[in-house]
Amino acid sequence: MRKKWKRIILFFVILAMLLAGCSVWLQAEAVKLSEFIPGRSRPFVAIAAERKESIDLVVLGDSESYTSVSPMQLWKEHGMTAYVCGQPGQKIQETYYMLKTALRTQSPKVVLMETNLMFRDPGPVKNLQTTLAEPARYHFPLLRFHNLWKMAFDGKKPGESVYKGFAIRSNVNPFDSGDYMKETKEVQEMPKAVSFYMEEIQELCRRNGAELVLMSAPSPKNYSYKKHNAIENYAKEKEITYVDLNLQIRELGIDWKEDSYDKGDHLNLYGAQKVTAWLGGYLKEKYEMPDHRNDPSYEDWNQMEEKYEKEIQKVSL
Repeated sequence: MRKKWKRIILFFVILAMLLAGCSVWLQAEAVKLSEFIPGRSRPFVAIAAERKESIDLVVLGDSESYTSVSPMQLWKEHGMTAYVCGQPGQKIQETYYMLKTALRTQSPKVVLMETNLMFRDPGPVKNLQTTLAEPARYHFPLLRFHNLWKMAFDGKKPGESVYKGFAIRSNVNPFDSGDYMKETKEVQEMPKAVSFYMEEIQELCRRNGAELVLMSAPSPKNYSYKKHNAIENYAKEKEITYVDLNLQIRELGIDWKEDSYDKGDHLNLYGAQKVTAWLGGYLKEKYEMPDHRNDPSYEDWNQMEEKYEKEIQKVSL
Protein backbone atom coordinates (compact mmCIF):
# COMPACT_ATOMS: atom_id res chain seq x y z
CA MET A 1 0.00 0.00 0.00
CA ARG A 2 2.86 2.38 0.89
CA LYS A 3 4.55 1.74 -2.47
CA LYS A 4 1.29 2.49 -4.25
CA TRP A 5 0.90 5.83 -2.46
CA LYS A 6 4.55 6.69 -3.09
CA ARG A 7 4.03 6.10 -6.81
CA ILE A 8 0.90 8.26 -6.82
CA ILE A 9 2.67 11.07 -4.97
CA LEU A 10 5.72 10.78 -7.24
CA PHE A 11 3.44 10.96 -10.31
CA PHE A 12 1.84 14.21 -9.13
CA VAL A 13 5.20 15.70 -8.14
CA ILE A 14 6.60 14.99 -11.62
CA LEU A 15 3.38 16.32 -13.22
CA ALA A 16 3.63 19.54 -11.19
CA MET A 17 7.28 19.95 -12.18
CA LEU A 18 6.43 19.47 -15.87
CA LEU A 19 3.56 21.95 -15.63
CA ALA A 20 5.78 24.47 -13.88
CA GLY A 21 8.57 24.07 -16.44
CA CYS A 22 6.20 24.39 -19.40
CA SER A 23 4.52 27.36 -17.75
CA VAL A 24 7.79 29.26 -17.32
CA TRP A 25 8.62 28.73 -21.00
CA LEU A 26 5.11 29.58 -22.17
CA GLN A 27 4.96 32.74 -20.05
CA ALA A 28 8.20 33.95 -21.65
CA GLU A 29 6.86 33.19 -25.12
CA ALA A 30 3.56 34.92 -24.34
CA VAL A 31 5.44 38.09 -23.36
CA LYS A 32 7.26 38.06 -26.72
CA LEU A 33 3.93 37.65 -28.54
CA SER A 34 1.92 40.03 -26.34
CA GLU A 35 0.78 42.20 -29.27
CA PHE A 36 -0.94 39.19 -30.87
CA ILE A 37 -2.80 38.00 -27.77
CA PRO A 38 -6.47 39.03 -27.78
CA GLY A 39 -9.25 38.93 -25.24
CA ARG A 40 -9.14 38.44 -21.48
CA SER A 41 -5.58 37.09 -21.37
CA ARG A 42 -4.09 40.17 -23.03
CA PRO A 43 -3.70 42.48 -19.98
CA PHE A 44 -2.02 39.72 -17.94
CA VAL A 45 0.74 39.29 -20.49
CA ALA A 46 0.84 42.94 -21.63
CA ILE A 47 1.70 44.32 -18.19
CA ALA A 48 4.34 41.57 -17.84
CA ALA A 49 5.86 42.74 -21.16
CA GLU A 50 6.45 46.28 -19.83
CA ARG A 51 10.02 47.19 -18.84
CA LYS A 52 10.68 46.37 -15.20
CA GLU A 53 10.08 49.14 -12.66
CA SER A 54 8.76 51.52 -15.31
CA ILE A 55 5.06 51.89 -14.38
CA ASP A 56 4.02 54.40 -11.69
CA LEU A 57 0.25 53.92 -11.95
CA VAL A 58 -1.55 50.59 -12.36
CA VAL A 59 -5.25 50.83 -13.24
CA LEU A 60 -7.52 47.85 -12.47
CA GLY A 61 -11.14 47.19 -13.35
CA ASP A 62 -13.64 46.07 -15.94
CA SER A 63 -14.47 47.85 -19.19
CA GLU A 64 -15.16 51.08 -17.29
CA SER A 65 -11.43 51.28 -16.59
CA TYR A 66 -10.09 50.94 -20.12
CA THR A 67 -12.69 53.30 -21.59
CA SER A 68 -12.09 56.04 -19.00
CA VAL A 69 -8.32 56.37 -18.42
CA SER A 70 -5.86 57.13 -21.25
CA PRO A 71 -2.21 56.48 -20.27
CA MET A 72 -0.89 58.30 -23.35
CA GLN A 73 -2.72 61.45 -22.31
CA LEU A 74 -1.31 61.14 -18.78
CA TRP A 75 2.13 60.83 -20.37
CA LYS A 76 1.67 63.82 -22.66
CA GLU A 77 0.34 66.12 -19.95
CA HIS A 78 2.33 64.97 -16.91
CA GLY A 79 5.03 62.48 -17.93
CA MET A 80 3.21 59.89 -15.83
CA THR A 81 3.64 56.21 -16.72
CA ALA A 82 0.36 54.29 -16.40
CA TYR A 83 -0.96 50.96 -17.55
CA VAL A 84 -4.64 49.98 -17.65
CA CYS A 85 -5.02 46.29 -16.75
CA GLY A 86 -8.73 46.16 -17.49
CA GLN A 87 -10.82 43.29 -18.87
CA PRO A 88 -14.43 43.09 -20.01
CA GLY A 89 -16.53 42.05 -17.01
CA GLN A 90 -13.47 41.67 -14.78
CA LYS A 91 -14.25 39.71 -11.62
CA ILE A 92 -12.76 40.53 -8.23
CA GLN A 93 -10.66 37.32 -8.27
CA GLU A 94 -9.17 38.32 -11.63
CA THR A 95 -8.48 41.80 -10.25
CA TYR A 96 -6.47 40.35 -7.37
CA TYR A 97 -4.36 38.11 -9.60
CA MET A 98 -3.97 40.86 -12.17
CA LEU A 99 -2.45 43.03 -9.45
CA LYS A 100 -0.19 40.17 -8.30
CA THR A 101 0.97 39.78 -11.90
CA ALA A 102 1.72 43.49 -12.22
CA LEU A 103 3.59 43.60 -8.91
CA ARG A 104 5.95 40.84 -10.04
CA THR A 105 7.79 43.38 -12.20
CA GLN A 106 6.45 46.81 -11.20
CA SER A 107 6.43 48.97 -8.06
CA PRO A 108 3.69 51.53 -8.75
CA LYS A 109 3.18 54.51 -6.47
CA VAL A 110 -0.58 54.27 -6.96
CA VAL A 111 -3.00 51.45 -7.76
CA LEU A 112 -6.24 52.91 -9.11
CA MET A 113 -9.22 50.56 -9.02
CA GLU A 114 -12.38 51.35 -10.96
CA THR A 115 -15.20 50.23 -8.67
CA ASN A 116 -17.90 48.81 -10.95
CA LEU A 117 -16.57 45.28 -10.40
CA MET A 118 -17.23 45.61 -6.65
CA PHE A 119 -20.89 44.87 -7.35
CA ARG A 120 -20.42 42.00 -9.80
CA ASP A 121 -21.83 38.75 -8.42
CA PRO A 122 -21.95 35.88 -10.95
CA GLY A 123 -23.43 33.54 -8.35
CA PRO A 124 -21.94 30.91 -5.99
CA VAL A 125 -21.05 28.32 -8.63
CA LYS A 126 -19.23 30.71 -10.99
CA ASN A 127 -17.65 32.44 -8.01
CA LEU A 128 -16.22 29.12 -6.84
CA GLN A 129 -15.04 28.25 -10.35
CA THR A 130 -13.20 31.56 -10.70
CA THR A 131 -11.80 31.32 -7.16
CA LEU A 132 -10.26 27.94 -8.04
CA ALA A 133 -9.25 28.77 -11.62
CA GLU A 134 -7.43 32.08 -11.12
CA PRO A 135 -4.71 30.89 -8.69
CA ALA A 136 -4.11 27.88 -10.97
CA ARG A 137 -3.72 30.18 -14.00
CA TYR A 138 -1.46 32.50 -12.03
CA HIS A 139 0.91 29.75 -10.86
CA PHE A 140 0.67 27.72 -14.07
CA PRO A 141 0.42 30.14 -17.06
CA LEU A 142 0.16 27.05 -19.27
CA LEU A 143 -3.53 27.01 -18.29
CA ARG A 144 -4.00 30.63 -19.41
CA PHE A 145 -1.95 30.50 -22.62
CA HIS A 146 -2.59 26.91 -23.72
CA ASN A 147 -3.71 28.08 -27.19
CA LEU A 148 -0.75 30.43 -27.69
CA TRP A 149 0.49 28.44 -30.67
CA LYS A 150 -2.74 29.27 -32.55
CA MET A 151 -2.18 32.99 -31.99
CA ALA A 152 1.45 32.77 -33.06
CA PHE A 153 0.70 30.95 -36.32
CA ASP A 154 -2.38 33.05 -37.03
CA GLY A 155 -0.24 36.20 -36.90
CA LYS A 156 -3.26 38.48 -36.49
CA LYS A 157 -3.22 41.42 -34.11
CA PRO A 158 -6.36 42.49 -32.22
CA GLY A 159 -8.69 44.62 -34.36
CA GLU A 160 -8.13 47.88 -32.49
CA SER A 161 -4.93 49.64 -31.48
CA VAL A 162 -4.34 49.48 -27.73
CA TYR A 163 -2.23 52.14 -26.01
CA LYS A 164 -1.03 50.86 -22.64
CA GLY A 165 -4.42 49.22 -22.14
CA PHE A 166 -6.58 52.04 -23.56
CA ALA A 167 -8.41 51.62 -26.87
CA ILE A 168 -9.51 54.63 -28.91
CA ARG A 169 -13.30 54.50 -29.34
CA SER A 170 -14.70 57.64 -30.94
CA ASN A 171 -18.29 56.62 -31.70
CA VAL A 172 -21.01 58.77 -30.14
CA ASN A 173 -24.23 57.23 -28.83
CA PRO A 174 -25.81 59.73 -26.37
CA PHE A 175 -27.34 59.14 -22.97
CA ASP A 176 -30.48 61.23 -22.53
CA SER A 177 -32.45 59.80 -19.61
CA GLY A 178 -31.78 62.59 -17.11
CA ASP A 179 -30.24 62.63 -13.62
CA TYR A 180 -29.10 59.19 -12.49
CA MET A 181 -27.43 60.16 -9.19
CA LYS A 182 -30.48 61.10 -7.12
CA GLU A 183 -29.47 61.33 -3.48
CA THR A 184 -30.70 58.62 -1.14
CA LYS A 185 -29.68 57.00 2.15
CA GLU A 186 -30.13 53.50 0.73
CA VAL A 187 -27.01 51.34 0.43
CA GLN A 188 -26.46 48.62 -2.16
CA GLU A 189 -25.00 45.43 -0.75
CA MET A 190 -21.62 44.20 -1.99
CA PRO A 191 -21.06 40.47 -2.58
CA LYS A 192 -19.14 38.60 0.16
CA ALA A 193 -16.48 37.43 -2.30
CA VAL A 194 -15.72 41.08 -3.10
CA SER A 195 -15.20 41.93 0.58
CA PHE A 196 -12.76 39.03 1.00
CA TYR A 197 -10.66 39.84 -2.08
CA MET A 198 -10.69 43.57 -1.34
CA GLU A 199 -8.88 42.77 1.92
CA GLU A 200 -6.31 40.79 -0.08
CA ILE A 201 -5.88 43.62 -2.60
CA GLN A 202 -5.34 46.14 0.19
CA GLU A 203 -2.75 43.88 1.79
CA LEU A 204 -0.93 43.49 -1.54
CA CYS A 205 -0.78 47.26 -1.90
CA ARG A 206 0.48 47.71 1.68
CA ARG A 207 3.24 45.12 1.24
CA ASN A 208 4.38 46.72 -2.00
CA GLY A 209 4.25 50.34 -0.87
CA ALA A 210 1.44 51.33 -3.27
CA GLU A 211 -1.42 53.66 -2.44
CA LEU A 212 -4.82 52.14 -3.28
CA VAL A 213 -7.33 54.62 -4.71
CA LEU A 214 -10.93 53.70 -5.58
CA MET A 215 -12.54 55.54 -8.49
CA SER A 216 -16.04 55.36 -9.96
CA ALA A 217 -15.91 56.46 -13.60
CA PRO A 218 -18.90 58.35 -15.04
CA SER A 219 -21.48 55.78 -16.16
CA PRO A 220 -25.24 56.33 -15.88
CA LYS A 221 -25.91 52.69 -16.72
CA ASN A 222 -23.68 51.28 -13.96
CA TYR A 223 -23.82 53.76 -11.08
CA SER A 224 -26.39 55.06 -8.62
CA TYR A 225 -26.36 56.86 -5.30
CA LYS A 226 -26.97 53.51 -3.55
CA LYS A 227 -23.68 52.22 -4.96
CA HIS A 228 -21.97 55.49 -4.07
CA ASN A 229 -23.08 55.11 -0.44
CA ALA A 230 -21.84 51.51 -0.31
CA ILE A 231 -18.36 52.34 -1.61
CA GLU A 232 -18.09 55.53 0.44
CA ASN A 233 -18.96 53.65 3.65
CA TYR A 234 -16.48 50.90 2.79
CA ALA A 235 -13.71 53.38 1.94
CA LYS A 236 -14.21 55.28 5.20
CA GLU A 237 -14.15 52.06 7.22
CA LYS A 238 -10.94 50.87 5.51
CA GLU A 239 -9.36 54.35 5.28
CA ILE A 240 -9.06 54.17 1.49
CA THR A 241 -9.27 57.20 -0.77
CA TYR A 242 -12.46 57.17 -2.86
CA VAL A 243 -13.33 59.45 -5.77
CA ASP A 244 -16.79 59.24 -7.33
CA LEU A 245 -16.67 61.10 -10.64
CA ASN A 246 -20.39 60.53 -11.13
CA LEU A 247 -20.85 63.37 -8.63
CA GLN A 248 -18.46 65.63 -10.57
CA ILE A 249 -20.04 65.59 -14.03
CA ARG A 250 -20.17 69.41 -14.28
CA GLU A 251 -16.63 69.84 -12.98
CA LEU A 252 -15.38 67.33 -15.54
CA GLY A 253 -17.35 68.99 -18.33
CA ILE A 254 -19.06 65.75 -19.34
CA ASP A 255 -21.74 66.24 -21.98
CA TRP A 256 -23.77 63.05 -22.34
CA LYS A 257 -24.80 64.04 -25.85
CA GLU A 258 -21.17 63.87 -26.99
CA ASP A 259 -19.15 61.86 -24.46
CA SER A 260 -21.00 58.53 -24.34
CA TYR A 261 -19.97 55.57 -26.47
CA ASP A 262 -23.07 53.44 -25.90
CA LYS A 263 -25.99 55.27 -24.26
CA GLY A 264 -24.34 55.88 -20.89
CA ASP A 265 -22.63 52.52 -20.38
CA HIS A 266 -19.09 53.64 -21.29
CA LEU A 267 -17.33 56.87 -22.10
CA ASN A 268 -16.01 57.39 -25.61
CA LEU A 269 -12.65 58.99 -26.45
CA TYR A 270 -13.94 62.51 -25.75
CA GLY A 271 -15.34 61.59 -22.35
CA ALA A 272 -12.16 59.69 -21.47
CA GLN A 273 -10.08 62.75 -22.36
CA LYS A 274 -12.03 64.82 -19.82
CA VAL A 275 -11.75 62.21 -17.08
CA THR A 276 -8.04 61.68 -17.75
CA ALA A 277 -7.32 65.42 -17.71
CA TRP A 278 -8.93 65.72 -14.27
CA LEU A 279 -7.36 62.50 -12.97
CA GLY A 280 -3.86 63.51 -14.07
CA GLY A 281 -4.02 66.78 -12.16
CA TYR A 282 -5.47 65.05 -9.10
CA LEU A 283 -2.80 62.31 -8.98
CA LYS A 284 0.05 64.74 -9.68
CA GLU A 285 -1.02 67.04 -6.85
CA LYS A 286 -1.92 64.44 -4.25
CA TYR A 287 0.73 61.78 -4.89
CA GLU A 288 3.57 63.76 -6.50
CA MET A 289 3.81 61.40 -9.45
CA PRO A 290 7.19 61.63 -11.24
CA ASP A 291 7.63 63.21 -14.68
CA HIS A 292 9.68 60.98 -17.01
CA ARG A 293 9.30 62.96 -20.25
CA ASN A 294 12.95 64.08 -20.34
CA ASP A 295 14.32 60.68 -19.35
CA PRO A 296 16.00 59.02 -22.41
CA SER A 297 15.08 55.56 -21.13
CA TYR A 298 11.40 56.40 -21.73
CA GLU A 299 11.82 57.45 -25.37
CA ASP A 300 9.50 54.62 -26.45
CA TRP A 301 6.69 56.39 -24.56
CA ASN A 302 7.28 59.54 -26.62
CA GLN A 303 7.15 57.47 -29.81
CA MET A 304 3.92 55.77 -28.78
CA GLU A 305 2.39 59.11 -27.81
CA GLU A 306 3.13 60.48 -31.30
CA LYS A 307 1.39 57.45 -32.85
CA TYR A 308 -1.53 57.92 -30.45
CA GLU A 309 -1.94 61.59 -31.40
CA LYS A 310 -1.96 60.75 -35.10
CA GLU A 311 -4.70 58.17 -34.59
CA ILE A 312 -6.76 60.64 -32.54
CA GLN A 313 -6.48 63.20 -35.31
CA LYS A 314 -7.76 60.65 -37.84
CA VAL A 315 -10.84 59.67 -35.84
CA SER A 316 -11.59 63.29 -34.89
CA LEU A 317 -11.79 64.50 -38.52
